[in-house]
Amino acid sequence: MKEGISFDVYLVLGILVFFALMEIMVGHLKQSKRNKGEWFQEAGGFLALSLLIKPMIVMAVFFIGHSFFPHLQQTLSSWNLWFLLPFYLLIDDLLQYWYHRSGHEYEFLWKLHRSHHQAEQMGFFISYRNAGLYYVMMPNIWWLAIITFLGGGYAVAIGLVAKQLVIIGSHSTISWDKPLYKNKITALIMTIIERIIVTPAFHHGHHGQSKLDGISDPNGNFGNMFSIWDQLFGSAVFTRQFPTDYGLQVATNENWTASYFYPLVKSKDNKNILSKGFVKEKTSEFEPIQIELTQGQKYLWCQCGKSKTQPFCDGSHHGSKVKPVLFESKKTGKVSLCNCKGTKNPPYCDGSHKSLKKEFDMLFKSVD
Repeated sequence: MKEGISFDVYLVLGILVFFALMEIMVGHLKQSKRNKGEWFQEAGGFLALSLLIKPMIVMAVFFIGHSFFPHLQQTLSSWNLWFLLPFYLLIDDLLQYWYHRSGHEYEFLWKLHRSHHQAEQMGFFISYRNAGLYYVMMPNIWWLAIITFLGGGYAVAIGLVAKQLVIIGSHSTISWDKPLYKNKITALIMTIIERIIVTPAFHHGHHGQSKLDGISDPNGNFGNMFSIWDQLFGSAVFTRQFPTDYGLQVATNENWTASYFYPLVKSKDNKNILSKGFVKEKTSEFEPIQIELTQGQKYLWCQCGKSKTQPFCDGSHHGSKVKPVLFESKKTGKVSLCNCKGTKNPPYCDGSHKSLKKEFDMLFKSVD
């Protein structure tokens, strides 16, 4: 088991080196706009995960196992490797799918995962750009340790290499799938492949700024190794295209220490989501907004009621299950868009604000 896991470490490092060399050869690293803090966070995040967080979780699981469940150690060692490997990988990836999705749907986890989406350029190290606590809480790392304790070390070693190959490849600027979509035969093969594993196009779409480009969906494509979970749980978007704009809709520039060490270290900017006591303020109002739209143009309507660019989305919904509504204007001219967020015909006002305001006034009077 020890030899297998050691070999696994070398292979993962080899995958990183391979993609790094490829990006250097085509000039992507030279063209990178990352600052020193970003490079430090990405490379440092990889080292911290590999040399500190994962070993600590494995040691913790072995300590708990030896203390309370010694009879279970090595119980999986008799399993056939080709049965144990998919058993480990499928559960591992399902756990990571829901954890990743939760990182977009719950505010505290979003604060830990947010730095991953701050990157305005893709790259092989992006996959290691999260807060340290995000990895400590990651369930599939604990699953890795449990399977290892139970005697599945070789399955873990092989599975980890295969998974890192897919994950690092899907974050890299070396988009191996792009030329394969241009040929009819290879495109047909890719139809099968992309329905099984996460391709660069599939995951790059997750890192695009918003759905306005017709390619991106930061609230979808949560898969890590397999795309089957997104298809099963309704979050898959297949476009076979790559965004031109990556990152968050509103750029942020907090220090990397807050991004990585939150909540132990917080941003000094009171307007930053990582600052102490930060609360997203409600910006919606009862009255609809009259706004000039252009026929055929697409807009992203805020549905969470917290955007600072009402009635349009600015990304404030991140960290919740509420998603903005993409719509195309049917005419040029002034349109009445809902700003109470209670319309039954989003994004257009249907008069719901009147009843909502009445209910609010009655509640306010009763409290008085």
